[in-house]
Amino acid sequence: MALTGDKYLTDSQILRPEGDEVTDELYARLKRYEGRPAARSCEGKDLVNEPMIRHWCEAMGDTNAAYRGPGAVAPPTMLQAWTMGGLSGHSGRVSAQDELFALLDAAGFRSVVATDCEQEYLRQLRPGDRITFDTVIESVSPRKTTKLGTGYFITTRTDVRAGGEPAGTHRFRILKYAPAPAPRPAPAPRPPAALRPVAEPPAAVRPRPVVNRDNEGFWQGVARHQLLIQRCGGCRTLRLPWLPGCGACGSPEWDTVAASGSGTVFSYVVMHHPPFPAFDPPYAVGLIELAEGVRFVSNVVGVPYDKVRIGMPVDLVFLRVDDGLELPVFRAAAGEGV
Repeated sequence: MALTGDKYLTDSQILRPEGDEVTDELYARLKRYEGRPAARSCEGKDLVNEPMIRHWCEAMGDTNAAYRGPGAVAPPTMLQAWTMGGLSGHSGRVSAQDELFALLDAAGFRSVVATDCEQEYLRQLRPGDRITFDTVIESVSPRKTTKLGTGYFITTRTDVRAGGEPAGTHRFRILKYAPAPAPRPAPAPRPPAALRPVAEPPAAVRPRPVVNRDNEGFWQGVARHQLLIQRCGGCRTLRLPWLPGCGACGSPEWDTVAASGSGTVFSYVVMHHPPFPAFDPPYAVGLIELAEGVRFVSNVVGVPYDKVRIGMPVDLVFLRVDDGLELPVFRAAAGEGV
């Protein structure tokens, strides 16, 4: 049995409650949906199959030999993928979850954002397995105030079976909310009777990275102006971002090598929306392929965002964004994109 969790939003940035929980008449109605089925005796649209496993591994950059060739198994984190109904869904029936969402929409909580998921694995999935599953509305939180707005956290639990045997559990949590009103612009200062300095508003502080025991060494390297890459102590495979174990051979042993700083833009996106304090869109975020062969996500600077191109040579630099934070970013190499 293994447990994983994937955060889609950073708690400290968006989901930390700013006020007390509110228990209200609407919540009492929502609470009645706990334990009701959102999907019952559903069947995956496809058997577990090698093409989908290959596409998943290519998208994730996972080269583990266990997921290809004779005797291959599916990556455990694909658990939800085999239950997804696509654009057409699984049936034309209205589920309890549809009713719950309609109730929230009617009350003004029309926006939705995924917050996190948890998976529990009970057996490996292999090509040819037929997937069936049931989904239940596990919990509805009291009304909470977040930086996005006010709403309710809804958790669903999907119990997945392969060939009729329990294969795993997938819990998925969303926030159904009414967006917070946009802050009103500060009124223009009245012309003073006598000239006097006007205090500047404090600059917005960039969100801080979450530092834990698995990545602390990486951030210590950044403080020394080094981009450290993990190297497996067993098979010597390089990996970035940092992980507690090797995805190729499973060894927990590792050391580090410092990146040379040279790389190219493997892919990129231009961020236009939403605006967020301390950020100034539009700006380019690149997937950088380092000379060492690993890839790293960071900003591309030193060139207009609309001049960034796939294959563009870039060099590592360390950008001080405020007094307490310095980040590794990549500057377009001299003569590029101008």
